[in-house]
Amino acid sequence: MKVNVNYDLCTSNAVCMSIAPEIFEVRDDGYMYVLNENPGPEFDEKLRDAVAGCPNGAISIEP
Repeated sequence: MKVNVNYDLCTSNAVCMSIAPEIFEVRDDGYMYVLNENPGPEFDEKLRDAVAGCPNGAISIEP
């Protein structure tokens, strides 16, 4: 899967990082970073949870 983030919607609230810290990270500068844009299938469930958990709808995934 490929991770997409709409940074105009992202408020770097770290919900995604709490769900999938292997993929998302909010750094000391206050911005969210995608650590792995194309994670393996072992992360599919966490990615779906991160998409569902994002309060701003800023994260999407594509096959």
